[in-house]
Amino acid sequence: MDAIVKNFPAAGQTDSRPTQEQAEEAVRVLLRWVGEDPQREGLLDTPKRVATAYRELFSGYDLSSEEVLGRTFEEVSGYDDPVLVRDIPFYSHCEHHMLPINGKAHVAYLPNGRVLGLSKIARVVDIFGRRLQTQENMTAQVAAAIDSTLKPRGVAVMIEAEHSCMAMRGVQKQGSTTLTTTFTGEFKTNAAEQARFLSLVRNR
Repeated sequence: MDAIVKNFPAAGQTDSRPTQEQAEEAVRVLLRWVGEDPQREGLLDTPKRVATAYRELFSGYDLSSEEVLGRTFEEVSGYDDPVLVRDIPFYSHCEHHMLPINGKAHVAYLPNGRVLGLSKIARVVDIFGRRLQTQENMTAQVAAAIDSTLKPRGVAVMIEAEHSCMAMRGVQKQGSTTLTTTFTGEFKTNAAEQARFLSLVRNR
């Protein structure tokens, strides 16, 4: 599902990204377009700051979920119940308006002889969050990355988020949240496992 960007250029190819200077000039164009003067004292360093901030906000394009999830552990002492990491905060940007998405992810999997370091689950959420996204796509990407790398008996992902494109523009409905879920394996085929995941997420 994750076919947005290749992390590294193929052999014989060069990275087609614009330079830092070109990115800064693009910000100056936008400043002029909204009616500002990029030469105004308070805006002189804004293009550089915006380009630097964007490099951080969209750092997920430079990271690989396969590399993050590559190391797993076999010593689980027969544990085969769900492993759930709940309330993982993330910050993303919608691909339609490039406005912020703020939310929480809840990620669970059913071990199949191997487990992940818990921090890796949070890092995978960050990798996909720090890209231009739709919430639906991000939910599916997180599940697919864990499913394909760990090969557990099932993966469950729930994301709850507020979209600035709804709160700041358009219908301007502040406080509304969007909830998406993806289930694979036993979480998809076994209603009891799915219900257990939802109960664990909701029980505080």
